[in-house]
Order: sequence, then structure tokens, then C-alpha cells
Amino acid sequence: MPPLYSTSVLHSLNNHQRPDCTDILRETGLLRRPPHRGSGRMFIYNGSTPNSIPSIWSCSRTATSSLRHHNKRHVHLSNLRPLPRSSQPFTKQRHLKLALLNTRSLNNKSLILNEFITDNNLDFLCITETWHKPLDYFLLNQTTPTGYTYIDKPRPEGRGGGVAAIYRKDIKTSTISIPAAHSFEHLTFKLSGPTPLVTAIIYRPPKPNPSFLTDFSDFLTQLSAISPSVLLLGDFNIHIDNDCKSATEFLELLHCFNFTQHVNFPTHSRGHILDLVCSTGLTLHHLSSFNLNISDHLAIITDIDIPIPTIKDKRTISFRNLKSISPSALTTSLASKISSSPPPLTDNPSDLTKFYNETLSSCLHQLAPIKTKTVSFTHSAPWYTPELHKMKSRKRQLERLYKKTGLTVHLQTFTDYLLQYKDALNTTRSTYYSHLIHAGSTNPKALFSIVNKLLKPSDNTSKSFTTDKCNSFLSFFQSKIDNIYNNLSSAPAPTACNPTPSSAPPPFASQPLSQFCPVSPGELPKIMTGMKTTTCVLDPIPSHLIKDSLPAISTLITEIINSSLKSGSVPRSLKLAAVTPILKKPGLNPDIMSNFRPISNLPFLSKILERIVATQLKTHLCSNELFEPFQSGFRSQHSTETALLKVTNDILLSADSGHLTILILLDLTAAFDTINHTILLSRLESSLSITGTALSWLKSYLTDRQQFIHINNCTSSTAPLSQGVPQGSVLGPLLFILYLLPIGNIIRHHGLHFHCYADDIQLYISTKSITPATHFTLSNCLTDIKSWMHSNFLKLNCDKSDLIIIGPKSLTKTTDSFHLTIDNSTLSPSPHSRNLGVIFDNNLSFEHHINQITRTAFFHLKNIARLRPSLSFSAAETLIHAFITSRIDYCNSILYGTPSKTLNKLQYIHNSAARMLTHTRTRDHITPILQNLHWLPVPQRIQFKILLLTHKALHNQAPSYLTDLLHRHNPSRSLRSSEANLLTPPPRTKHRTWGDRAFSVAAPSLWNSLPKHIRYCTDLPTFKSLTKTHLFKIAFNV
Repeated sequence: MPPLYSTSVLHSLNNHQRPDCTDILRETGLLRRPPHRGSGRMFIYNGSTPNSIPSIWSCSRTATSSLRHHNKRHVHLSNLRPLPRSSQPFTKQRHLKLALLNTRSLNNKSLILNEFITDNNLDFLCITETWHKPLDYFLLNQTTPTGYTYIDKPRPEGRGGGVAAIYRKDIKTSTISIPAAHSFEHLTFKLSGPTPLVTAIIYRPPKPNPSFLTDFSDFLTQLSAISPSVLLLGDFNIHIDNDCKSATEFLELLHCFNFTQHVNFPTHSRGHILDLVCSTGLTLHHLSSFNLNISDHLAIITDIDIPIPTIKDKRTISFRNLKSISPSALTTSLASKISSSPPPLTDNPSDLTKFYNETLSSCLHQLAPIKTKTVSFTHSAPWYTPELHKMKSRKRQLERLYKKTGLTVHLQTFTDYLLQYKDALNTTRSTYYSHLIHAGSTNPKALFSIVNKLLKPSDNTSKSFTTDKCNSFLSFFQSKIDNIYNNLSSAPAPTACNPTPSSAPPPFASQPLSQFCPVSPGELPKIMTGMKTTTCVLDPIPSHLIKDSLPAISTLITEIINSSLKSGSVPRSLKLAAVTPILKKPGLNPDIMSNFRPISNLPFLSKILERIVATQLKTHLCSNELFEPFQSGFRSQHSTETALLKVTNDILLSADSGHLTILILLDLTAAFDTINHTILLSRLESSLSITGTALSWLKSYLTDRQQFIHINNCTSSTAPLSQGVPQGSVLGPLLFILYLLPIGNIIRHHGLHFHCYADDIQLYISTKSITPATHFTLSNCLTDIKSWMHSNFLKLNCDKSDLIIIGPKSLTKTTDSFHLTIDNSTLSPSPHSRNLGVIFDNNLSFEHHINQITRTAFFHLKNIARLRPSLSFSAAETLIHAFITSRIDYCNSILYGTPSKTLNKLQYIHNSAARMLTHTRTRDHITPILQNLHWLPVPQRIQFKILLLTHKALHNQAPSYLTDLLHRHNPSRSLRSSEANLLTPPPRTKHRTWGDRAFSVAAPSLWNSLPKHIRYCTDLPTFKSLTKTHLFKIAFNV
């Protein structure tokens, strides 16, 4: 029978007390007297005066309705006091929301965890048992939403373990270094604030360890000394819900350090409490569990009384909707603009360039005006689609239904749909990234950027650039060059050897270059073919739009170019460079300015003009044979591989004859930035026969240049450039190698061999044994090089220069005491040295080089394997060719004849890549897999490269120094071999491990073994196809 209540009891339950402020409000006239229900009387307090404000009492009607019906209700302004405004911006305070979860591996769970963070608006997600390896960032990157970052500590060795914390970027954290314990893993960090919060994520393996309590006691002692507020959380693998000795001792230890253990509900699927949240000096609220159905542990969610500022993820951006511009609309707009306001009738290129910039900017502003709006950072992945959003809503509906009913059937329905949702996430992500990789397959820079975002560690350092920072960069770069230049100017020049090496007479040009030829509008498309559409901040419109609108502006561009070439002057606006500092190597400290290299970005119109001049200049140099034959930098048909192939050919033949080769690698400091313009112009005129208006144009190009630093949307002031040529320009590298022309004659004077690739200079000499005469020759040559560089304002970096002695072991073992001295710097023999990306060693075995390739390739292969489940077959193959095959094939022609045991390391990489691509087991035979993929084995890849270079050399598509190594077979009398297109084999070598590996020996042998129809093929693509098929049949016996 239900209980009965009397009237007095019910009145006693309604214990409503009038607030104390009611009397105060009534006395001040601010309290409305409630009217009788149903009465339509209006109440006017103190009348309606100019000093009164309307007030609204009812919340049941809209403001408009309330004002209409109660427009006579007023209160006195004199009874109200305005609130003082704070000088500080208002920052809403919120409490720290934190979750803990033992994931038992992040694999196949990262996307669900990503959603868990955003759905619950977590500040921190602390994870134990990540199972990730050192330098393995892919899964953590996938788990981390936009606007978040992470810190991690993987298990150093072995499988399992690992802890990590994913947190908002606006929360400042710093890791605390505490020595690792043997009985548990920990990640300790500190949250900055008035009272720093020290947080430690703990994972204790389940296996009993008698030293745990001792180790943990020492750990708590160190934590307590850092801050009074400490939070411990993690999987301790101690059943504290059981009355056992280990649980009792552990809880007593926590009590001794004044820690409170807050979890009082099961955190494991078997009903035990393993995951703990312990604190001292903190207050925790709303501690609860959440089952994600991805682990046998439950997630723990709690709020902590630590006020932290909430920074809204919003910013104001300015943008143009460039996608809305169609090429036809832009072309029509530009044609109309130019016809209505034709360019000025002048031959001054500066006036025409100004008209060009103003016209293009005006059309761009008309078709895509600048818009400004405030945007919020989205925390959803870029591949997240509306279909996935609908599936997510349905998933949460099923989850709520199960929580409401608790029925097994609803749990099964929710679990099944959760698996469908996970599959949809993986499929959508795979499609998205495969599309990106295919789109970037022809753009290595874009491809590497995509992969780096997935595989690189999270960047939790804020990169804020300001105008002051840009000015600091500008000042640093300017002062660095000025210091080098001034030191070279003031220091006495080294004494050259006597007699002074007489440079060979300057080459004679039968036809001087006195005037650059004008171009026609029809030539522009061909000139712009292959030009990168990199847009500079100085461009009036994006570069790709210039190409799209070329029919409307080709005549204007041609007028600017021809007026510049005819007058011998370069518009001032085209000599202003936006400099972007880039790190010299990945992983360098970005806070150190010396780790950056300045790269100049010039207007697209300037690049077109430079490209036209560079083409005509190269034609003049080639037709008159003015190029240095052994300079392979910035020249067509030349590469690092052709340069190294020539050097190794000479070294191998020398060793085959029983000689040593002393190889010296010289390094220059800021070579592009210290070029003296006066010396360069004099060299162009006297040595290269460039005169008249052409020389005036080059002088105008070099003088009155300016630059500024541009990073993101911040710029520095401008500064003049009185020396050097801009890196990143079209013409700068060509002028640099022309500046170095005399150095070849200096080296030849001393009887040394040499080769240059831009500013990388290597010189070498072969000798039966190292004698005082050899030492004298090398010392004199280096002294003359140093003296010439000093007088030409180039700085030789002796500290980064290197020396290596190559030859048979019987000869190299007695050379350890040999050394050279340059400017009080000693060059001693190195066991191995990096030369244009290839590691040379004393015996030219390339073991160090192949070992380096193996380490690097396996690192990338492991990362690609992480991506493989998210990629299509073709996308994965693209990544393998970009990151693995390219390294195996780099300069692989010099590996010909290397022992099989050394090449097997490269083949093992190739095989592993094939297995990963095709999901093939390790115990399955690899030959059918390579055959199905049409991948040539490594030895055949090396042969293919040598044959390819041989074909190019025979058809004038390779450097002359390679062509000179090959000789067509022309017998003195008519034989059948006369028509076989064979090469003459060189004299018989003495050693298979030395002489037979040289290009001049290997190339004729491989070429003569080709079928006749392949040797007679002149078309390069057809030759590649036929040669690959031929080698493929040999490799797989088909």
C-alpha cells in the first residue's frame, strides 16, 4: 500500500526560503510586484522618466512581445551601477578533462580513438600499451586529431608496452626526465600554471617483479619534490579489489606519500580494478568508465580542478576564391582590359612591367576579390565524409539504445554496426590517401610532403613568425656574407707557388655574343613548357593562371622581354627576391639560424626572362665549346651519376695497374653568395666573348638587386645585394659555374685529374707509391687553388674538406701517416667519405654505401608497411618506387662488378618491398613475385643503367667525357662485324675486381652482348623497352 501524506507533511516538504536579496531589490525599486492572475493591470514604478530603462520580467515570451506589452514598466537608472571593464581580455576558464585507456596496441584502433577524443572534448588522452616502436609515428599521427599533439615513450626493445599522451596544442607541457625503472614504464610531464601539475602515466607489466615497490617508492620521492600537485594514472596490473598482499602493500605505499586512489569500479572486462587514477593536492570530479569495445580495458574519464585557459580555435583569414576563375573568363577579362587600356608606347621595360603587374592584379581583384572571414579549425580528418557522419550518428543511436535497455540483442546490434563503421573508416581513408599519392606521383616534393605528414613525429613546437623574426633572419644572412666577404678582402692572399701556374689562354669564340635575340609570342608556350608553376609573393596573379591566360598576355610579355633584351636592362621589380629560409637537413634545430639556407623566389616573369637568356647563353657556350668539360653541375645530359662514373672509371683502371689514387674533396662556404660581380663580368667578356648589349643586360641583372625575408604572411624590410647570385633563380647557377672556369686550368697545370659538380670540387692523382714529389704536387696545387679562391672572394672550407686514398689493400695499409696542410688545417686520410651522395671507401667496395642504403631503405619500408593497409596496390607501388627503388637505383652504375654478397643486401631490400606490396609470406618463393611485378633483380638493374648510359653516349645524349671512353668497332677490312654496331673492347685488364668493373671495360662487353636489333635501335624509349625485356628474359629464364 503506497504511503499517505497529510497536508502538514506536504507543506513541510516544500521548504522554499525567500532569498535574502529579495528585500534589497524591493527597497531599491528593482523588484516587480507580482500582479493577480488574470488581471490586466499595468504597474508603473516611479513613472516614466528620461533616466529610466525598460525592463522585462517574463521569460516565457520573446523580447519583442515583452516590449510591446510592457513598454510602460521602468526602473531608475540611478539605482544601477555600471560594471567596470577589465583591461585584460576575457578568457573563459574550464577544468581539465582527462581520459585513461589501455589500448593493447594502437593498430586498427587509431581512428576510433581519434573520434573518442573529439566526441568527448578531451584535453588529455593517456594511453598505455601502445605497442608502438621507436621512430614509429604513423599510428600516433592517425590517433591525434587536428589541434592536438602528443608525447610518447615506446618500449626501447621487445614487443608490447609503450605509453603516450595526446593533448590539446594550446596546453603547455614539458617532459620531465626521470631515470627509467626496470619494473615499470612511465612517461612523466608537467603542465605549466600557477601550481604546476606533474602527471605520470604508468604501465606495469603483469609479470611479478619483487623490485617494483622499491622502484616505485623512489619514483614517488622524485615526483613529490617537483610539485605539490601530482597525478598518477595508468595500468598497474594489481588487483586492488582483492584482499591480497601485493594490493595492500601498494595502497599503503600510496598512503605514505599522501596519494588518494579514486577508481572504485571495475576497469577490466573480467571485473577487476587494474587501471588506477591517484592524486595528491588535486580534486577530481565525475569519475566514470566508458567501454569503447576495442580493448579488454575500459576507458576512465574524469575532470580535474585545474583551471586552464580556453583558446578558441578561430582566426581571421584573407583569401581569394581562385577555383572560381575559369581560364576563358580570365583570358576574356585580360583581353578586354588590355584593349580598353593599351600598354604605354615605350621601350622602357620597367614601364611595361608596371603595366603588366597592374593589369593582372586588377583582373584578379575583379574576378576573385579578397574576402575576409573568421574560420574555426576543424577537428575532423580531411577524408571524413558526410556518409561517415551519418554512420556515426546511427552508431551512437544504437549505443544509447543498448545503454538504455541493457539487452544482449541490442549489444550485439551495436557491436556489429561498430565493425561496419570501422571498415567504412578504413576504406574511406584508404581511398583518400591513395588518391593523394597518385596525384603527387609526378611531383616528388608533394609526395614526400604527404608521406611526411603521416609518418613524421608530431610537431608540438609552436612556429610563430613575426616581422622581427624575419628581420633577424635577414640580418643574419646579410652579416654572414658580409663577414666572409670582408675577411677575404682584408686578409692577405696566400702566396701562390712559383712559378705561378699560367692559365691556358682563354678559349676563342668564333662568334661573340653581343646581342640576345628577340622572341615571338608563338615561342612562349614552348619556353614555358616544363617551368614549375611556383608562385612568388611578388607575382600579380598565381603562376598557373599566367599559363592559362597566355593567349591574352603573350604579346605583352613578349614586348617586356624584347624591350629588356634590346635595351640591355632588367626592370627593377624583377630584381627583387623573396627569400625563404629552409633547413639544410631534416631534424636540425629550427631555433638556430645557421641551420637554415636562404632560397630566393623570384617573380614568374623574371623566370621567363632568365630562361630565355640562359638558353641563348648555353647555345653560345656549347657552339664555341666554352664550357668546362669536367663540370657536370646545372648542365643538360650531365648528372651526379655521370660525374661519379667518370671518376670511378679512372680510379678502377689506376688500381688495376697497381697504383694508388689520392682523392681530395673540397668544400666551399656560401659559394653562391660571395661572387664578385666585377670579376664575373670581366670573365664573361674576356674569356667567353660576351660583349655589347648582352654584357650590359647581364650587368643590369647583377646590379641593384634587393631581397627580403618572407615566411608565412610575415615579411622583413628589404636589403641590397652587392655580391653573389640568387639561389633558386634560373640564371644564377649557370653564372656560378662560369665564374669557376679558371680553376680547371690551375688543376691541369699541376697534372692532376679533377671533376666538378657546381661547387663540389674533387681532384685526384694516381701514383705507384706516395713519394715526396706526390706530396709536393698536391700541396702546391691546393695552395694555388686556395690563392685563386681568395682573390676571387670564394672561401675554401678546410674543416669540411676530405681526403681518401683508394687502391689495393696491400698499398693502402701503409698510407696512414700521409697528410696535407691547407691554411694550418690538416687533411688526413679517411677510411670512407661521402662524395655526391655516394660513400667511397679505401677499396672502392661500396660496403659502407650499401649498408647506408639498406638502413635507410628498411626504415622507409617499415613506414610504408604501416601505411599499406590504407593504400591501394598502385599507390603502395608508387611509394615503394619513390622511397625504396630510387635509393637502390641512385648511381647504381658504379656498383657493377661489386661482389654478390654485397649486392645481396640490396636484393633483400627489393624482395622485402615486393613481399610487402603483394602481402606475400616470408617463406614463399620470391622469384615468381618479382616476375609477376616485372621488377628486374638488382644485378640486371645495374646492367640496364650501364646500357642506357652507353646508348646515350653513342647518340650524343651524354657528356663528352663518357663518349670519349667508348670506341665503335671499325675493322680495317670489310667483315660481318663491321655492320653489327659493336664497340671495341679495351685492352685486357689485370684484375677482375678492379679493371673489369670500370665503365670503359664493362660498357663494351654488355653492349656487344645485346641482340643486333637492340644495338641498332636509335629511339631512346624503344631502346629502354627492348633492353628491359631482354634482361628480364635472362633474369627469369623466360
